[in-house]
Amino acid sequence: MREKTIEQKFVAAVKAVGGLALKFTSPGFDGVPDRIVLLPGGKMAFVEVKAPGEKPRPLQLARHRLLRRLGFRVYVLDDESQIGGIVDEIQST
Repeated sequence: MREKTIEQKFVAAVKAVGGLALKFTSPGFDGVPDRIVLLPGGKMAFVEVKAPGEKPRPLQLARHRLLRRLGFRVYVLDDESQIGGIVDEIQST
């Protein structure tokens, strides 16, 4: 399955629970996660989407660590079977 397909399914799953999965780009600050997830009740997280079996690049991992140090949740999604669990976890935090 392609990264784009996983990303589309994730966006649809977030929308189904009343949230937004906004595409995130930050000019001049490379390596940020692909999506900012905003759920009802003020729940928020970042999601990096990868093709099955792919891993984040070193710069992406550094950005993930930075965001986590700031107190944000960051997920790496590389399989559509993870989608429900990620959405559930964001909702429950």
